[in-house]
Amino acid sequence: MDHRGAETPSIAYKVFTFEDNKKNTPESLCVSIPEVLDPHYGMYVWPCAVVLAQFLWTRREELRGKTLLELGAGVSLPGVVAARCGASVILCDNAETPQCLENCRRSCDANGLGHVTVLGLTWGEVSPDLVLLPKLDIILGSDVFYEPQDFEDVLLTVAFLLRKNPSAQFWTTYQERSADWSIQVLLQRWGLTCVDVGLETFGANEAELAGSTLPGNKSILMMIITLKTG
Repeated sequence: MDHRGAETPSIAYKVFTFEDNKKNTPESLCVSIPEVLDPHYGMYVWPCAVVLAQFLWTRREELRGKTLLELGAGVSLPGVVAARCGASVILCDNAETPQCLENCRRSCDANGLGHVTVLGLTWGEVSPDLVLLPKLDIILGSDVFYEPQDFEDVLLTVAFLLRKNPSAQFWTTYQERSADWSIQVLLQRWGLTCVDVGLETFGANEAELAGSTLPGNKSILMMIITLKTG
């Protein structure tokens, strides 16, 4: 007998509160993100996601009316924050991992974002859904440079999207796990260039963000990748 799908996953909701007390009228945003208590690494909020979400929060005024795509969304914290800030958001994860796509939808439901589109897109594959995406302003990627064997597939997908949307940018955060891992050669191969963004420039150089224990003492870096010009 096939018991697949018979068990209900154990889910815990983690709350993140982003604040801005620098204005005359303080602003805050509270989001609830479901984590599936399962060993699958895409079902937890990882440190990179909180840092990228903080960056989006500090740029919230320019997000209104923009169209964003989050690659490898998983629990979708950055995408959810962008949508709550007024952006039109598309969340995607591996087409072959329906449990991750389901968690994207669960994150949307938890934050009243039933209008957000969830798509299955596999890195490195130019699928019909990838080709038919609408015009994009920003592409997001939180910790998508996790496994070295995936780096080129990620950048192939990013390069395809940036060539379709030459004025778009890829905003990505990654955890420094090995000094030997680099994407510089791959950036050159795919005609891309990057600019590092200091975490201190958007208030993310702290051990704890958004009322959580993340990113802790993890070494998180951020960069903006665009098409190389000239």
